[in-house]
Amino acid sequence: MTATRPMSAGRTARGVARRARLVPLALAVSGALLLAGCGDQTDGAQGGGGAGSGLNAKLPQKIRDKGVIQVGTDAAYKPMEYKEGADIVGLDVDLANAMGKKLGVRFQFTNGTFDGLITSMQTGRFDMIMSAMTDTKDRQEGLDDKGKKAGKGVDFVDYLSAGSSILVRKGNPEKIDSVDQMCGRKVATQRGTTSHEILKKQTRKCVGDGKGKIDVEAYDTDDEARVRLKTGAVVADVSDFPVAANAAKTGGDFEVVGDQMESAPYGMAVSKDNRELRDALRAALDAIIEDGSYKQALEKWGVQDGGVKKAAINAGS
Repeated sequence: MTATRPMSAGRTARGVARRARLVPLALAVSGALLLAGCGDQTDGAQGGGGAGSGLNAKLPQKIRDKGVIQVGTDAAYKPMEYKEGADIVGLDVDLANAMGKKLGVRFQFTNGTFDGLITSMQTGRFDMIMSAMTDTKDRQEGLDDKGKKAGKGVDFVDYLSAGSSILVRKGNPEKIDSVDQMCGRKVATQRGTTSHEILKKQTRKCVGDGKGKIDVEAYDTDDEARVRLKTGAVVADVSDFPVAANAAKTGGDFEVVGDQMESAPYGMAVSKDNRELRDALRAALDAIIEDGSYKQALEKWGVQDGGVKKAAINAGS
């Protein structure tokens, strides 16, 4: 997974990537990184909408004729999307299936490389992106990591709020519930992520306050960080909220403590010139929020704390 870019001198937080999922736009618009499409797709999503429904009529005619919305994703980010055998599963897939019932179409997910998704969508390989992608002004405006125009930009339909969370061993034996309590302790995280940047910032604060620095153990994957936590070698693992929440829900070894840090919205991305699809997705998301299927999907994956009350467009900063 490509690491997030750090904040450059003089830039504000709006240019900072959200975990390993928010890569520099410059990478996304340079060199067409083709998807390694495996033809993975969601289960049938017909019903509840239908070709004659009001929401179906909001879709672009081309999509209505095909009955399929092509979706680009990087299926390596449990619980949002990941491979289970030949299938792509996860929260994003469940939400897409629920929206598909409202729209009367099927969402077909294709697996690819995260930092090539925007380029591939802009060249017409698929209609949208749903891959735990953070909505930022840089992406909306098509800016690179230096704030210069590098592409057309995209629009987002925001569907989940996610920040960094603190994962500890069950029962919280070290009594850790904030980064302020990590001074002089060993803490694990995934290398190059926003969570890593939070720990770097906090260790500078610890030193400035005359306390011991945080001994940060950074790993290539969050799975490795959790192994260290499970053995008690570190007092906590700082990672993206959905990942931490799912780890706590699916086993008896961990729990999430404290508040989310630096929360930002995940959004479904569409091309700027595809407002019909954008608005149809927003209407479908609002519909599943209203009928409760949105909440049901979030509860299934243990991420209900990141739920939104209403779909928003380009709410990232």
